[in-house]
Amino acid sequence: MRIGMMADIYKPHISGVTNYIELNKTYLEKAGHQVFVFTFGEEDQQDDDPNVIRSPGLPLRAPKAYADIQVGLRYDAKARRLLQTMDIVHAHHPFLSTTLALRHCKPRGIPIVFTNHTRYDLMAQAYLTLLPEFVGELVGELFIKTYLPSVCQAIDLVIAPSPSIKEYLQRIGVNTSVEMIPHGVDLAPFREQFQPFARSKFGFTSDDVIVIYVGRLGPEKNIPFLLRAFYGAVQASPNLGLLLVGDGPERDNLEAMVEHMNIAERVRFTGLVNYKDLPPYLASADVAATASVSETFGLSVVEAMASGLPILGIRSPGIGDNVVDGVSGLLAENDMASFAAKMMMLVNDRELRQSMGEQARKAAEAFAIERTVELILSHYRRLLERKKETKRGLGSMVQRLFSGRK
Repeated sequence: MRIGMMADIYKPHISGVTNYIELNKTYLEKAGHQVFVFTFGEEDQQDDDPNVIRSPGLPLRAPKAYADIQVGLRYDAKARRLLQTMDIVHAHHPFLSTTLALRHCKPRGIPIVFTNHTRYDLMAQAYLTLLPEFVGELVGELFIKTYLPSVCQAIDLVIAPSPSIKEYLQRIGVNTSVEMIPHGVDLAPFREQFQPFARSKFGFTSDDVIVIYVGRLGPEKNIPFLLRAFYGAVQASPNLGLLLVGDGPERDNLEAMVEHMNIAERVRFTGLVNYKDLPPYLASADVAATASVSETFGLSVVEAMASGLPILGIRSPGIGDNVVDGVSGLLAENDMASFAAKMMMLVNDRELRQSMGEQARKAAEAFAIERTVELILSHYRRLLERKKETKRGLGSMVQRLFSGRK
């Protein structure tokens, strides 16, 4: 089948959504399907994968971390014509992409799928960076209460990546059927027993216990909370180290915070790491930690689980959906003392880390991309079959009318 992936933002911008689209595109193509990505940017922009269709956009006036983004309100004629040849389209943002899918595909009977990747109530201001803060908050609130439920009502299939996101959609008034399909992860690179980096690469020793965070260094990730908890733990266990893998708009502030807390010798910032180089970083650590409470799925958490690391997190949507407290990791309340205490439990008990790491590795298999792509394809096929049945029904009705039969 011909599948159109529709995204407001795509590569070279790096995010969980762009990684998701790229990975699903790869595996759908391996299954023999044609996949096109419809997005915005320079028409002559070089892409490392085929069939990325870009319509002209305008650069987003935003912080440096978003400097590579262009957005637009319409597709050009060439993109529109190609879009209308798709068997099915799958929108990954509820703003521009879903609106364009409803405008160009709905009238032609092309089934539309929408995956709600993000807690837009928590991310509205970050997404609407063109607007003043109070305007962004107002638009976010109005969006939650009116726009998203009405858009979902017009969509053929709404997908939530976790039970908590499905519950969130229902809570804000989405009363259409919502299917729960977890984000797929390419577990193959993380299943391998990678040779870890030498601890000396990060200024640590073989006796140190390394906690790793992988992800964007953004305000929504709650990293100051993680640093403050780490500060308390390292006072009791001086052999504790923290590795922050990633980059983002908060990096300068976080580095200043580490200096001010006088823990710079125990915290390392790696900067942005190429995705294919991530497994050795995870293999170098003993515990994976996140203090985020705004996740919808937690891709980096699943990757750490697949690498055999126990997870330390806060009991919240996304993280709490994937990590079983006391089995594949430890979940604290959203409280500094609770989080620091759980960190100390893992730091001080090697056997606990190893047993939870093994359970985490097993639990990660539920998110294998091969499995989730097949789940998505089963729904694509169902929607296409329903479209055929509707056409057959209409054809039969027209035939009866012209033949004079009731």
